[in-house]
Order: sequence, then C-alpha cells, then structure tokens
Amino acid sequence: MNQIVKIPRAKNEPVKSYAPGDTNTLKLKSKLQYMKNTLVDIPMYIGGKEIFTDEKITIHPPHEINHTLGTFNKGNASHVEAAISAALEAKDSWANMPWESRAAIFLKAADLLAGPYRDKMNAATMLAQSKNAMQAEIDAACEMIDFFKFNVQYMSEIYAQQPPENSPGVWNQLEYRPLEGFIFALSPFNFTSIAANLCSAPAMMGNTIVWKPAETQIYSAQVIMELYKEAGLPDGVINLVYVDGPTTGDIIFNHKDFAGIHFTGSTGVFRQIWKTIGNNIDKYRSYPRIVGETGGKDFVMVHASADIHQVNTALVRGSFEFQGQKCSAASRAYIPKSMWNELKPLLVETTNSLKMGTTEDFSNFINAVIDEKSFNKISGYIDRVKESSDAEIIAGGSYDNSEGYFIRPTIIETTNPAYATMCDELFGPVLSIYVYPDEEYEKTLHLVDNTSEYALTGAIYAKGREHINTALHILRNSAGNFYINDKPTGAVVGQQPFGGARGSGTNDKAGAPANLMRWTSMRTIKETFVSPSSFEYPFHS
Repeated sequence: MNQIVKIPRAKNEPVKSYAPGDTNTLKLKSKLQYMKNTLVDIPMYIGGKEIFTDEKITIHPPHEINHTLGTFNKGNASHVEAAISAALEAKDSWANMPWESRAAIFLKAADLLAGPYRDKMNAATMLAQSKNAMQAEIDAACEMIDFFKFNVQYMSEIYAQQPPENSPGVWNQLEYRPLEGFIFALSPFNFTSIAANLCSAPAMMGNTIVWKPAETQIYSAQVIMELYKEAGLPDGVINLVYVDGPTTGDIIFNHKDFAGIHFTGSTGVFRQIWKTIGNNIDKYRSYPRIVGETGGKDFVMVHASADIHQVNTALVRGSFEFQGQKCSAASRAYIPKSMWNELKPLLVETTNSLKMGTTEDFSNFINAVIDEKSFNKISGYIDRVKESSDAEIIAGGSYDNSEGYFIRPTIIETTNPAYATMCDELFGPVLSIYVYPDEEYEKTLHLVDNTSEYALTGAIYAKGREHINTALHILRNSAGNFYINDKPTGAVVGQQPFGGARGSGTNDKAGAPANLMRWTSMRTIKETFVSPSSFEYPFHS
C-alpha cells in the first residue's frame, strides 16, 4: 500500500464511576460473580500455544483466602528456553511487519478493552489483586487503554523524526530498528496496566518478548493475553511463562540474545539483576537495555499556609487507596506544628471511618493486602511501633488474616524523622508523620531530600508561590513525579509520564516517547544519488 498513515490522535479513556444502581455497576457485579464462581486452569502461552503442566498452583482472592478461583500451571527451565526460542523465531516477521499493522493491533486491543473486555479485565483485577471497582477501573481499564493508544501515537511521532537537512545529491534517513535479540518483561502484582505496558511497549517497536508476571497477577495476566490474541497479535511475539525467578533469570541473563529488560518491582531485585547483567556483559550480542521502575518512599510536605481539609484528603487518598500498594503511595508526611493540633483529629477521624472488606461490596474503601508475606511484613512494623519510645500509632494499628489479609489503615506519629517507618518502604496502608517547627520549613525540605534512597513521587502543599518555588528547588532530585497541591499518586498517561530516579529506577518515563526510544536501535542511512568517480578534490588542482 502506498500511503502515509495518520494515526488517530490519542485521548484519555473516560473513567466510569460505578455509582450504586448504575448500569455499569450492575454489569461489573454480574461479571465479578460469574468469574468468582468459575474455576479456571490458566496455561502459559509459548509460541501461541497454551502450555499446561503437572504442577498446579491454586489462586485465592487476598480478601477471601478460603475461596479458590482456579489454578495456574507452573513451568520450569524448559519453558523459559522454549519461550526464548519462540520469541526469536517470531522476530523477523514481526520486525518486518509494517509499523501501521503493529499499530492497528494495539489500537484494536484498546477498543476491545474499552468495550467487551472491560468488565472481565476489571473483575479479574478486583478478584485476584483485591482492588475496589474504582481502583480497578482506573488501572486495568483506563490506564491500559491509554498506554496502547498513546504509545501508538508516540511510535508514529518517533518514526517521523528524520534528519532535517540533506546535502545536494544526498538523501539521509533514520531507521528505528528493534533491538537485536529478545526482551524480558518482568511485571509486578499491583498494576494490571503496568504488566500490559511492560510487554507491549517493546513489542510495539518490533521486539519480541518473554514475559514473567508476579504470581499474584497471573489471573489478570491471562486476560491480557486473551485480549492480545483477539486483537490479532501473531504467535510468539509475547510469550507468557510462570517460572520461579532464579530459574528464569539464570537462563535469560546468560543467553547471548538477551537484548534488554523492562522491569517494575523491588529495588533489591532490580539491583541484583543489574549486577548479574554486568557480570555477564561479555556473553551478549549487544549491550542490553536496562529499564526499570522500582521502589518509593513517597512524601507529602506541608507548609503552614496549606488548606487543612485539602491536606487531609490528600493524605487519606494518597496513602490508603489500594491499601497503599502503589509505588507512588504517600508513606511519609511532614506537617507544621501550627497545623497539627487541628489536622490530627480530622485525619484520625477520617482514617478510622474508612470502610474495609471484600471488593464485592462496592462501598468498601479498603480491601486486603496482596498476600501473607506482605501481611506479615506490614503487621511486623506495626507491632514494633507499639513497643517504640519515639513513635506511636494514632489511627488504625489492627490487622486480621482469619478470612483475608486485612490491615486497618494505620497512621504513625513519630518524633524521630529517621524512624524506620519514615525510611523503609512498607508497601501497605501505613502513613508515618513527623511534625516539624514552622520556622524550620527549609531545613525540613532538606530533611525530606536526605531521608530516603528513593526518588519516585512527592508532593508539596502550600499557598504562597515563594514556598512552592523553594520546595521545587530543594526537592529537585527527590521525585521524578512532583505534585503541587495534589496527592503524589494517580499519574495519567499522556499527562504525567511516570518514573523516578535514585533508588527508584532509571526514570525512563512510562507513558512517554522516551520509554519507547529505549526499545529501538537507530540506523543512519545515507544514500548518494550520483557517486564521485574521482579520488581528487578541487584543492589538488
């Protein structure tokens, strides 16, 4: 076909409200009940084939641990090797497919998700990751749709970037090649959309993928694969395996065709991966691309001029939505002493009023944390506070795992700005607060900057522009996503590209052209129409 294709302009997917009695609410509740009561046996997907094994691992909702949703098929080293082979076999035909055809696949996936797959993707996320309806809608539906549509737009814009000048008789071009080899996508449990983006962004640019999701996200990962298949993704482009981390890493990071990793997860795991790649660097055909978004110890810094009710809302929403299991969640706050006497009772009352329970009851604000390991870690920190002399629990502090992994939203007030819960990433519904003297605003900003190894998200609440500007300057390297008079969560694709630096990752900004550029290797092509036929230059005459 001879045409210059114009991509539809991307627009953010509207968020459905799921108000009581709404048609969308009734449809989602119906799908939720159907899926809850339908046992599934989830295969791996390698080269387009569904792979079942003899090792079946049961899947349970974190909020109802005695209920079984089904099983997934655990793989072994042979499945990782098969997935790599399938990715490499699919490589040439996928890379050589016209980019408009790759774009069409993901634009179709976006529309399928906006329509017939919406309830299924949301329900899967609600059941197996314990997200309430609104949190699932924002993540599993809207953000995933946005990733597909905006990345297609960014892809077309990248390909359109060509050398601006040509000498007489010369035509210069830039070709954006996929990387040589396969990409490893390693995704976390907490965002279904992140899982989809980690594998789809490199694939969109012509790469083929081996994808390993967190075990607690496999239930919704399978729906993503169903979506890709219906959208027309060729076999072998994205291969989904459920194999333990050490086994998977040992094979992938020792393979000569390993071309890069797209990662979201813990800082410790990412650092170990980087070390392993470094130690194996002479084994690879090319230098691998390492793209990762890791942990956060995200802050809310409050100036005395801020509105108390706005601060209260930001702390509750920013800290406790999805049980604080967002890498962007507010987990430490710095409150001026003059505000604390009025803010404290309001914050405590609001926090204690949050309704907690299963995702099937749409009135619940709080659901369960993801698994027993997370429950034990967070409850352990809470118990240590109860024995501490320089920190106290002022809201919440209780937990119960008899029916599900439930932890009440907890607020800790500490007199020690270096207390463990001010520094360590807990990844749960726990907010730690340090009250500072009003006159030490700038000093406290430096404290915020130096307290944590992370630099993912942060927020400043203040009315005076001079106070905001001071925070912007001192906290310049403290957060890759910085919010002024807003909570530090809820980045929107196309509006606030997401990512942080320091211990929080490579800051390659998911939801931006910068991320897609990491999955290309440019080739400069110079074509001379009339080649010189003599070696001599004019000055030789």
